[in-house]
Amino acid sequence: MIAVDNISVFFGGVPLFSDISFLVEKKDKIGLVGKNGAGKSTLLKIIYGLQEVDKGKVNTFDGVRIGYLPQQMTYQSGKTVLEEAKTAFFELKEIEAKIEKLNQALTERTDYESESYSQIIQELTELNDLHHLLGGNKVVEKTEKTLLGLGFKAKDFNRLTDEFSGGWRMRIELTKILIREPDVLLLDEPTNHLDIESIQWLETFLTRYTGAIILISHDRLFLDTITNRTIEISLGSIYDYKTSYSQYLIQRKERREQQLAAYKNQQKMIETTEAFINRFRYQATKAVQVQSRIKQLAKLERIEIDQEDRSAVHIKFPPAPRSGNIVLEIKNLSKSFDDNEVLKNIELFVKKGEKLAFVGKNGEGKTTLSRIIVGEYEYDGLLKIGHNVKIGYFAQNQDSLLDKNKTIFQTLDDIAVGDIRTKLRDILGAFLFQGEDIDKKVKVLSGGEQSRLALAKLLLEPVNLLILDEPTNHLDIVTKSILKEALKAYDGTMIIVSHDRDFLTGLTDKLIEFKNKNIIEHLGGIQSFLEKKKMETLDDLNIQKKQKNIVKENKSKNKNQNYQKRKELDKTIRRIKKEIEQNEQQIENLEKTIEELSLAVAEQTTSFSPEDYKKNAQETEASKKLLDSTMRKWEQLNYELEIIEEQRKELE
Repeated sequence: MIAVDNISVFFGGVPLFSDISFLVEKKDKIGLVGKNGAGKSTLLKIIYGLQEVDKGKVNTFDGVRIGYLPQQMTYQSGKTVLEEAKTAFFELKEIEAKIEKLNQALTERTDYESESYSQIIQELTELNDLHHLLGGNKVVEKTEKTLLGLGFKAKDFNRLTDEFSGGWRMRIELTKILIREPDVLLLDEPTNHLDIESIQWLETFLTRYTGAIILISHDRLFLDTITNRTIEISLGSIYDYKTSYSQYLIQRKERREQQLAAYKNQQKMIETTEAFINRFRYQATKAVQVQSRIKQLAKLERIEIDQEDRSAVHIKFPPAPRSGNIVLEIKNLSKSFDDNEVLKNIELFVKKGEKLAFVGKNGEGKTTLSRIIVGEYEYDGLLKIGHNVKIGYFAQNQDSLLDKNKTIFQTLDDIAVGDIRTKLRDILGAFLFQGEDIDKKVKVLSGGEQSRLALAKLLLEPVNLLILDEPTNHLDIVTKSILKEALKAYDGTMIIVSHDRDFLTGLTDKLIEFKNKNIIEHLGGIQSFLEKKKMETLDDLNIQKKQKNIVKENKSKNKNQNYQKRKELDKTIRRIKKEIEQNEQQIENLEKTIEELSLAVAEQTTSFSPEDYKKNAQETEASKKLLDSTMRKWEQLNYELEIIEEQRKELE
C-alpha cells in the first residue's frame, strides 16, 4: 500500500534518517517506536505528504486513502460537535451537490433524446451509485456511534466545539478520521488526553480495523493490544520486527546477543589469521598458505553490531523537606464554571508520604482539583495546605505554558535562584540537552523534548508535595520508565493525574476516582481498581435479577410511588421503538426505490422514452427528499428514546 524507498532527511546538515526503506502492507498494524527526537513524528508527516525528503521517495499505491492524526492540532470554531464531525464526509457533500445540480438540470431540459441528456443521466447514475457505496445514507448514524464510543454523550452533539477542552476537541478530530475509514491510519500519540474507558474503546476499534495502521504511542499496553509489527528508529536507521512491542523487546535483546557472539567469534578468527600471516609472511615454505589467508581476509564479510542509542535521562528528585503529618485537608469543597458545577462537597485528607492517583473520565474534575490545590482556581469550601508543605506542579498543558521564543537554557535560568544556577547545565544534561542543544529555541523541540524540559524545572528546588497532571504525555517509553522509577524513589507526598495504566501500576497506593461531581477512595493500585470496575460491570448485568429479589423481600414505599411513572415511561418507550422500526422499514423501502430507479436508467432500452426519463428523475428527487425527512425523524426518535430511557433508569 505504501513504499518508503531509501529516504534520507537532514536537519542542519545532521542526518535524521539515512537511506531507510520499508513497505506497509494491507494488514500491518505497525508500532513506530524510538526515543523522543528520533524522528517518529517526522516520518508520519513524510508519509502523509506534509514534509519533503532530501533523498528517496514515498510511493502510495493508486486509490489508497490515508488518515492522519497529528500530535498537535489546530481546531476550528463556531460549529456544533456533530456538525464538525460530519465535515469528514466532504466527499459526500461534493457528490450530493453535483447530484442536486444534475437533477435540477434534468427538470429544466426537454431534449430527452439528445446525447448530452443521456450523458447527464449516465453521470447521475454513477454519482448515485458512488454516494450509496460511500454510505451516504448512514452519515449521522456512523458519526454518532463513533462520538459515543469516544466518550461523548448524545446531549453533547448540539453543543459548540468551543465549549470543550483541548482533549475533547482532539477526540472530535479523531472521530473525523475514524468515520472515514481510510486504508491507512497514521496516529501520533492518539491516547494523549483520553481517559481509560475511551482508550479501551479505541483499542477495540483499532484491533477490529481492517486497514493498515502506523501508530506512535508510549502506552506499552496499548501497543501490545493493537500492533503486530514494530519498527524502531534509532540513530538514523530503522529496525523492523514482525511482532508486537513486548516481543520486539525480547527479540531485539536476543538479536543483539547473537550479533555480539558472532562478532566476537569473527574477531577471534581474524586475530588468529592475522597472527599466522605476520608469523610466516617471510617464510618461503609458507608463502602459499599466507597468500591464501590474506585472500580469505579480503573476501571476509565483516560483521557489524547495530549501533545502540544508550542515551537516557537521569531523574532524581531532591530529598523532600520535612512537612506536617497532614499535607492536605479538603472539606465541603465545590467548584463551578458559570452554570456548570464540576465538583460538589469534596472531602479529602492527604497524609505525609502518601502516593495518590486521580483517575476517572475526562471532565469529571481531576485537573480542576489539581489547579485548585496549587492556587490557580478559586473555590467554595475549605482547603488547608499543611505545615511547611512546598508544592511542585507539572501542568497537563505544560507545553503551552513554555515560552516558545526562549532557549532551553533561558527557560531554566529565568526561574532558578541561588546555588542551583551553577548546576543548570548538569541538570539539562541529565535530561539529554547537551552542548549546543541548550541554545535551541523551545519552539523547535518535539512534544517529548518539551515535556522533558518541563520536568527538569521540577528539579530546581526541593518540594515535598508533587502534583503531576498527565506527566507521561509525549514521553517515550524509556523516559517514562525512568520517571516512574524516580517517582517510586521520591520520599515526599505525591498526587498523579494519569490515564496510563502501565505507568500507574506499582506506583501509587491509593486511587481517587472522580465521578458524578464527587470522589470515591479506593485502596490499592490501578490493577485492583480495574478488576473492581469489571466486577461492578458484571454486577450491573445482573441488576434486574437483584431488583426482582428486592421486590420480593421488600416492596418499598419509594418503589410503589415510582411504579406508575415507570409504567408510563415503558409505554412511551414501546411507542417510540415501534415508530423507529416503522421509520427503519420506510428508509429501507425508499433506499430500495431509489436504487431501482437508478438501475432502470442504467439498464435503459429503446422503449425508455424522454417522458420516462423525466418521470424517473422526478420520482428519484421526490424519494430522496422523503428519505432525508424520514432520516431526520429517525434521528430525533432515537434521541428522544435515549433521554426517556435515562429517565427510566433513574427510577430503578
